[in-house]
Amino acid sequence: MTPRPLKVIFTGADGYIGAVLGPKLLDAGYAAVGIDTGFYRRGWLFDDRRTRPMVLTKDTREIAREDLDGAYAVIHLAELSNDPLGEQDQGLTFEINHHTSVRLARLCREAGVRRFVYASSCSIYGAGGSDARTEESSVNPQTAYARCKVLVERDVKTLATPTFAPVFLRNATAFGASPRQRFDLVLNNLAGWAWTTKQIRMTSDGSPWRPLVHVDDLCQAILCALKAPHEAVAGEAFNVGADEQNYRIREIAEVVNETFPDCRLSLGNSDGDSRSYRVSFEKIRAHMPEFKCRWSLEHGAAQLRLIFERVGLTEEVFKAPPFTRLAELRYLKDSRQLGQDLRWVDLPDHADIASICLKSGQDASFGEMTATGSGQAMLKVGSL
Repeated sequence: MTPRPLKVIFTGADGYIGAVLGPKLLDAGYAAVGIDTGFYRRGWLFDDRRTRPMVLTKDTREIAREDLDGAYAVIHLAELSNDPLGEQDQGLTFEINHHTSVRLARLCREAGVRRFVYASSCSIYGAGGSDARTEESSVNPQTAYARCKVLVERDVKTLATPTFAPVFLRNATAFGASPRQRFDLVLNNLAGWAWTTKQIRMTSDGSPWRPLVHVDDLCQAILCALKAPHEAVAGEAFNVGADEQNYRIREIAEVVNETFPDCRLSLGNSDGDSRSYRVSFEKIRAHMPEFKCRWSLEHGAAQLRLIFERVGLTEEVFKAPPFTRLAELRYLKDSRQLGQDLRWVDLPDHADIASICLKSGQDASFGEMTATGSGQAMLKVGSL
């Protein structure tokens, strides 16, 4: 008798990482179910023709224990993602990224979930200097986004039991193609400028260090964290990436410049950004020996160039809000689809429209359906 596939729930299913992860979970034989509030669903750059799991539309702040019933594992990707976005409203950032993430982990443990894979970040090392940071190094978060990652790791680690294994994946900065593309990530952003304007104008001297990891490799690390033995990963943090993929920002720009023909690269002066860190990835190789980064920086840049060619990426699309987290949330708030608390505003129903029309002095009797003797519906149209 064939065993039932393990149920895996992943938040952020309609995001940059989630759009790549979903098909991989199905390919790996999991009964995957996504959860996403839908902030970034407009941002669909290309069709990869992959089958995706069912997605429940729900704010992570509203997830209930019954939503987690029967799940073997929960992968938590859905937070306010990246530093500029987190700085806009630090109180809201801490509510969603810290408190809601810890609450979700507690619900998982109560519901009998056995593994909680949390997408942390190498940005917690902050101003780490040129020495490679390990998981045992002190952290120095420079932003609200990074501080929340530190707090979630601290609080969720205390929830570990012999039957509940939280795993913290400190991801390097992601790059590469996803159907729900992001252009606010360093390599993706530079590639977008190179393709649409044939110019890369750096506002800084490009000296800070950043570790990078391709979105496909990041998803592979998640799959390894699901399969690894409990004792290898429970309560542990892992830097996700490869030692050879620690780069200075200017080195990333140079690779992009070489990949896109006729592109001009210019560097600026130091912009005062204190975030700079190199990272060691020895631990993840020791605990999850199946994990290995397949994508180099050069291959990722070439992948983006091919995608841009096929979709005919224009500067207008490159700069469009759906592909930049902060810009899309501003649009949704300015268009009154989201409130200041980043909760969806209900669309007006018939009663709301009728009230508006009455206040404006109009007859709001849009029409009502009545049944005729023959059982057919007849529309009575009122004057507006």
